[in-house]
Amino acid sequence: MSGPALVSLVGAGPGDPELLTLRAVARLGAADVVFYDALVDRSALRHAPRARWAFVGKRAGRPSISQRTIERLMIRRALRGERVVRLKSGDPFVFGRGGEEALALAAAGIPCEVVPGVSAAVAAPGLSGIPVTHRGLSTAFLVVSGHAEAAFAPVLRSLAPGAATVVVLMGLQTRALLAEALLGRGWDPGTPAALLLAAGTAEARSWRGTLARLGSCPLPDQHPQLPGVLVIGASVAIADQLQALGGGGETGRTRAMAE
Repeated sequence: MSGPALVSLVGAGPGDPELLTLRAVARLGAADVVFYDALVDRSALRHAPRARWAFVGKRAGRPSISQRTIERLMIRRALRGERVVRLKSGDPFVFGRGGEEALALAAAGIPCEVVPGVSAAVAAPGLSGIPVTHRGLSTAFLVVSGHAEAAFAPVLRSLAPGAATVVVLMGLQTRALLAEALLGRGWDPGTPAALLLAAGTAEARSWRGTLARLGSCPLPDQHPQLPGVLVIGASVAIADQLQALGGGGETGRTRAMAE
């Protein structure tokens, strides 16, 4: 009897299926089963025509399958000799629980590989014309999860004002607390800030303003559950310059949110 099949933890990128890597497409094409997340664009699954597709997504505040159950399903399928792809939004190891799944697979004796994906932490700003680093403005960027104040507050309060571009994933509902943490650390209220929704998709929307206004900036009345990224720092202003010059990637195709 042959051993367990390989499990591939694959990053699907920020939303646009065209941003899948060549290796991701190859692994999807060879898969027997694909376990995919809530933020994965279903059109990416066309690259897995012979596989069974299984939705295992999680969204805040909604009933969802447990992480342990997902791990058990992957292990069971791999032990049957099926080639498994675990398709995750962004990159598997950037707030994707890919490390937990890799450890669970290793403990079960299942061979595993990671296929990196383009993280929304850099893709969302980039698609909106915002460089996370820019000579003379920002020489570093910090990525934090905005899901829980207990996690992000100590990090933000330890960061010197303006020392880096701050990129926040999963921070839409806590944006007022995030802004308060930075202002309390001494950040200039006029620091440029942006809220980027559904980057890389047809629903993409953006807001740009200042740190002082970030906590009260609007969310669209329709589609309130769109995934979002917050960006705070001097380099956010580059998007305005690019827009004025008629450039900036997808900036012209991203709808601005009214005040």
